[in-house]
Amino acid sequence: MRKWLLLFSIALAHLQSAPAAYAQRVLLRADVAQDTLSTRSGPNRTYFSHLYLGYAVVVGQASGPGADLLFGRSGEMQVGLRNKVRVNQALALGLDVRYARLGYYLRQNDRKTVPTPARYEREHLSLSQLQGEALVRLSAGRRGNAIGRYVDLLGWGGWVMGSSHYYLESATATAKKRQVTERGLNYVQRWPYGTGVRLGAGRYAITGRYRLSSTFAGAAQSHYPELPRWTIGLELGWF
Repeated sequence: MRKWLLLFSIALAHLQSAPAAYAQRVLLRADVAQDTLSTRSGPNRTYFSHLYLGYAVVVGQASGPGADLLFGRSGEMQVGLRNKVRVNQALALGLDVRYARLGYYLRQNDRKTVPTPARYEREHLSLSQLQGEALVRLSAGRRGNAIGRYVDLLGWGGWVMGSSHYYLESATATAKKRQVTERGLNYVQRWPYGTGVRLGAGRYAITGRYRLSSTFAGAAQSHYPELPRWTIGLELGWF
């Protein structure tokens, strides 16, 4: 007992001789709500830009005989940049700029007239385009800084910067096979345009576009049947 009393007396004397302790002074005071800078860029902020990839198949029938397509193979590949400005939680406006390559793969049969009645092992028309597309986006509910679910109403136009007609001929007496690519086709429309709709959730979307312009130009417009106007496909946003 005397041992413990002696230790207690020594400890008490040490505390009484030590200088008074003060609480540590706050060197940095942070208010998270005020310290965080307000950002104007992001999936659901005022401004947002992102890349995207898309592929759509051609659907429907030509306006008449002579241009039967291989469905599933005929389609359009797209890669583009989308810019969006949010007006409020429910409404946004946007503009796309993209490269699109549209291919019409022609079925070889007795009815074929586009672009000639000749039949080959393989044949297609390809249109390389630079396109612009305006969008009006309608969204539902508050969703934080995320894309969420939306519906886009679309209007688009483009310039056909390259066109080609490819065909593969069967073997002949002088050659096993012969491939021919004709470029700069003067019978296709140079300025296509149309409308469409997009249903999306996050980075994924389903698109449907309708071409209002004709495929062919000049005399070919009355000579050839109009090719299918609808494309339906998928998009993947890269963000």
